[in-house]
Amino acid sequence: LVSSASKGASWRMDKATSREAARKRRRVESDVFGDLSRLLPLQPSIRTHLDKPSVIRLTLSYIRMHTLRQTEETPTCETYTDSMYLRTLEGFLMVLSTEGDMIFLSDNVTKYMGLTQTELMGHNIFEYTHPCDHEEIRHNLRLTKRDFVIRIKSALTHRGRSANLKSATWKVLHCQGRVKVCMSPSSISCLLLTCRPLPLSHTLLSTHTFTSQHSMDMKFTYCDQRVISLLGYTPEELVGRSLYDFCHTLDYNSVMTSRLPAVCLKSQSVSGQYRMLVRGGGYVWVESHSAVIPSVKSSRSRPITHQPLCILSVTYLLVWLQSVGFCVFFCCFSQEQTVVVTPFQGCIRTQCLKVKSHKSQPVEQRKGVRFTLVLFLTSFLVSIPVCEIRSFFLVLQLSNLTRR
Repeated sequence: LVSSASKGASWRMDKATSREAARKRRRVESDVFGDLSRLLPLQPSIRTHLDKPSVIRLTLSYIRMHTLRQTEETPTCETYTDSMYLRTLEGFLMVLSTEGDMIFLSDNVTKYMGLTQTELMGHNIFEYTHPCDHEEIRHNLRLTKRDFVIRIKSALTHRGRSANLKSATWKVLHCQGRVKVCMSPSSISCLLLTCRPLPLSHTLLSTHTFTSQHSMDMKFTYCDQRVISLLGYTPEELVGRSLYDFCHTLDYNSVMTSRLPAVCLKSQSVSGQYRMLVRGGGYVWVESHSAVIPSVKSSRSRPITHQPLCILSVTYLLVWLQSVGFCVFFCCFSQEQTVVVTPFQGCIRTQCLKVKSHKSQPVEQRKGVRFTLVLFLTSFLVSIPVCEIRSFFLVLQLSNLTRR
């Protein structure tokens, strides 16, 4: 009996000692996590609500960000302009690792996603994106220059309020960016992305935009009247024709490969900048935001469509049609004599060109003259973000010019 009583007392003493050691260990652990959370560059109101996994997750993210940042100090002017960038971006900034971990997000991500910066940092992007987009994300993580569209979870309601993540919906983001490599202290690379939401409800309509409705093969089925003042076409001239008939030859492949597959697979897409043909000649730079929607009801302005789905596009005019200048500095040969043409500048028009000879005598006054006029046309096409200069050669056969 005495032996059993002593064993019971010893067991209770060991149990109490174990509980005290565990209590002390938890207290030390809490102190360590408290000290670690106070080192995080967060507001005190946010730090007090962080649990231990969140502290570890955010600490690792800030350590990786500190490693990726350059050692030199940022000038004051750049610090001031950083806040301006976020206001004009119409989106948020995201930094991804090569494995897809969200190392950093700008604090305005709540405005677009309904999730805070601290809720997303440290998590993997595959946890919040659509499963059908994972393969495309993995492919873009291996590229140097990225431009893709993904679907990501959003806790924002239609009224702009934040909801529970369990009831989150999918929001389409247009992501653009490049890879950045930090060589010191070790070679670490990350992906800098700008993410902009694409829903047409967020699109601001202005006088420099026009809306159009297309079939699933991008043929016009409807276009509003604003296209007349912007491109010169009437809606009747566009209906039945494909959008790709009006794209510049050099932009056809990029628009064909990026716009149509994305809008069909993800219901929303942005075309990027491309050139569109104007009715009077020349091209203008535009950008189209598109979404797949059920066919709208027929009305007087919209014809009846028999397809269950259609593509609604809002096209922005980015750059107005630039005036095209050209210079004549070749010679014109007639049957009787050679007429030396002096250089001049003008615009391409359907009327007769007033070209003067070295005797300052208009060519129009010479009846029955047959000659070939060679024009070197230089068109300055304003591109984004660079300026492309392309040369074209125009050969005109002018015959039997008579004075009008």
